[in-house]
Amino acid sequence: MPPTLVNVAVGVLIGVSLLGAAFDRRSLAVVAVAAALPDFDAVLSLLVHGTTNAALHSAFVPLAAAGLLYWDTERREESWLRARYGWYGVRVAWVAVAAYAVAGIGLDLFNIESVAVLYPLSNDYYAIVGKFVLSTQEGVVQTYVEFGNSVLSVRTVGTTESRHIATWVNPTAGTSNPPGAERTVRIVDSAWQLVVVIGAIATIPAKFAVEGGRH
Repeated sequence: MPPTLVNVAVGVLIGVSLLGAAFDRRSLAVVAVAAALPDFDAVLSLLVHGTTNAALHSAFVPLAAAGLLYWDTERREESWLRARYGWYGVRVAWVAVAAYAVAGIGLDLFNIESVAVLYPLSNDYYAIVGKFVLSTQEGVVQTYVEFGNSVLSVRTVGTTESRHIATWVNPTAGTSNPPGAERTVRIVDSAWQLVVVIGAIATIPAKFAVEGGRH
């Protein structure tokens, strides 16, 4: 899975794109935290075996948050969130949910490391991997969807019981780690990830400059 810093960087890019008039330091911080939050299920794995890339990477978490947010802001006679934080709070909340789902879960799902996206209903880890290219000899080549069967190519790579995803918090299988276990804090794993991080950092002052010019 991409390092948490990369999830945060993509979350920042989502925030810069979607926050609109609600963009400021506080709202961007909320969105960045939302993008990082799924990776904290590695901490839960110290208490419950197999929750890394599962407990907080479940699609049911952002779905439940979106459902609750829709009910509060669209169905209730008086919205608690709107009454407390106004339109600003509603906008930030929706963007945070989007960052959680796309940057926090999506980056890991479309990766060989995989996530248990249906946890706790299913403990299978899933990974959506493939390619999309244009070839002068083969034409359009894509391996994400098998059109004959209309099936999205999803690879299963073990379950929460049979597979351990090592993190710096819990590098070895189980809920305890032996003394001297190697812990690796991953910052960036590849050049493209570094480009994403630098791009996200560069957009922040640029966005503030644009917003400042409008006032």
